Amino acid sequence: MKTLQRFSGSFEAIPSATSWHIADLAEACGRQASYKRQSSARLLTLQKHALVESAVSSNRIDALKSEAKRAGGTLFERRTLWRSDEAVLGYRKALELISGHEAERPFSVDALLQLHVCLCGETSDNGIPEGIEELIALWSHSLAERWVHPLLLLTAFNLDFLCLRPFSDGNGRMSRLLLLLQSCHLGYDVGRYISLERLIEQNRNQYREALEESSQGWQDGNHNPWPYIDYLLFIFKTAYGELESRLNAARSVRGAKTRQIETAVRAFPGPFSLSELEKACPGTSHDMVRKVLRDLRNTGSVECLDRGPGARWQRKENILSPKIDKEAHGEENLRERSSG
Repeated sequence: MKTLQRFSGSFEAIPSATSWHIADLAEACGRQASYKRQSSARLLTLQKHALVESAVSSNRIDALKSEAKRAGGTLFERRTLWRSDEAVLGYRKALELISGHEAERPFSVDALLQLHVCLCGETSDNGIPEGIEELIALWSHSLAERWVHPLLLLTAFNLDFLCLRPFSDGNGRMSRLLLLLQSCHLGYDVGRYISLERLIEQNRNQYREALEESSQGWQDGNHNPWPYIDYLLFIFKTAYGELESRLNAARSVRGAKTRQIETAVRAFPGPFSLSELEKACPGTSHDMVRKVLRDLRNTGSVECLDRGPGARWQRKENILSPKIDKEAHGEENLRERSSG
């Protein structure tokens, strides 16, 4: 609780680097709202991948190794379990809880204990671990009073939890589950689509260095929390950057496919069928070809000449891509002047 106590009711000078991180994350969070409206199908795919990556990476961080390929089998085929397999399954179960309705429930002692049971099963920890009620009460009170930015409270809580080590087992994995759950509560839910655990694993040396530096003197309240706070904010920034890159790349692929189909339509000298158009566009799906053709019809660029599976289509002259038609006409005039 020592870090949250420092932020409670008293002014704490925030390093400039930390302020920049917070400002960048606020902008990224705002952009994510538009991505949710425009790329819902792609986000669902990313969410499924993040679920598997998070379960595997979080246990690797704590040296509970499980190969990715075998972990995939563990997650979906329920093979005979080793200890690492049990840990992956437990983490997966807790993630599914967060991905479901758990993220909509208020954060409480019961919610935390439920996640720990998913993670480790019934353990020798009886009742509520010492310090947990005070830590969660301080979190809730700090959010309500708005003493500092919520992202600072999020990272401070995570540091305090790791230093408190309330459980006999699973504290590291629990801290990462709580990081995801609480960030979703705050609206910074990039961890649903990009695995925070994988990014932490990829930067595990910095993780351990920052945690060691920030935990020194924690018991007396004389610690320096900023290395660990900045590290977690860096992880969130990296996750948002990766999310935007993946979604933009998906848009670029879709745009290239659309251009390929439109070019094929322009190449037909006369009527053509849907199957002929598909053959002229290798690598594109049947649904994609139909969608583009339908869009072109809606804009008046092509027309359907008859009905049925073998319906013939025809391009309307000088409507589809007039810029290209003008360029071709200009080149023809240039050749005529040159020959003259």
